[in-house]
Amino acid sequence: MTDHSTPTAAAGSAWLAGSAAAFLITIPVDCEACMLSIGSRYAKHPLVMSHQRYEINRGLPRLIELLGDLGLPATFFAPGWTLERHPEVAQLVLGAGHELAHHSYSHRRPVELGEAEERADFERALGVLERLGVAPSGHRAAYWSPSAHTLDLVAEYGLRYDTSLMGDDRPYLVDTPHGEVIELPPFWGLDDWEQYAWLPEPDIGRVIEPPHLATAVWRDELEAIRSHGGLLQLTCHAFLSGRPGRVEGLRRLFEHALALRDVTFLNCEQAAERAAADPGLTHRDVPLFELESGLPRA
Repeated sequence: MTDHSTPTAAAGSAWLAGSAAAFLITIPVDCEACMLSIGSRYAKHPLVMSHQRYEINRGLPRLIELLGDLGLPATFFAPGWTLERHPEVAQLVLGAGHELAHHSYSHRRPVELGEAEERADFERALGVLERLGVAPSGHRAAYWSPSAHTLDLVAEYGLRYDTSLMGDDRPYLVDTPHGEVIELPPFWGLDDWEQYAWLPEPDIGRVIEPPHLATAVWRDELEAIRSHGGLLQLTCHAFLSGRPGRVEGLRRLFEHALALRDVTFLNCEQAAERAAADPGLTHRDVPLFELESGLPRA
């Protein structure tokens, strides 16, 4: 039975193992897939394609170099389509000892797909990872937009965790027909897309913050999470955060977190392993409702 009670500050925190906060660095490597999922016409749009190709040309190697300089782990989420067309992505990520996780095949929003189409896309991505010798521990839905069936697919295929729902700022368990899934919740405020994404078209955002302002947002979140005891999951796209000024902003943020000495850097697999061993972890369901008559409908 799902427990919807609000946990106390101490409940479900054994996974922190004495740290004030866990810092997860997550890096989606979408390349062209995220733009092509918006519209196939962008395949013939050189500006848009070059904007995305920066990821593999420069941004991804630069972020991996930064992680290596500081000895930090990270989890990379790459669509199967990207891994097929850019085999150097897996070579760079795995060669540096980082985690590579499931991020769909086509980068289409699961919530907009039918159940059979979503399953086919999910399985196709698994096939790509299998051919690379990767048995993924976890999953992130494209655009953080899982369907009502997504987490059940995650459990059915034996993946341990998901990172697509935002129902807490600590890990929690989600019950599905095929078993429990550990949710490592993200948050829009810890996503570089909301700070840096800008293109004339497609309209992916209309803001370019200077790195010192973007990292100030994330630093404030880190200070608060240390006070409350939780998880900070930073999401950095290599075509956005891989630019020089932004990389150096990340370097200063990471060095600050390391200097605090009560923040533990983990990849998602490590965080899920800790969470699985915590008997106080909260259970939450996928929040779906059957609308009653008289309630507003779209």
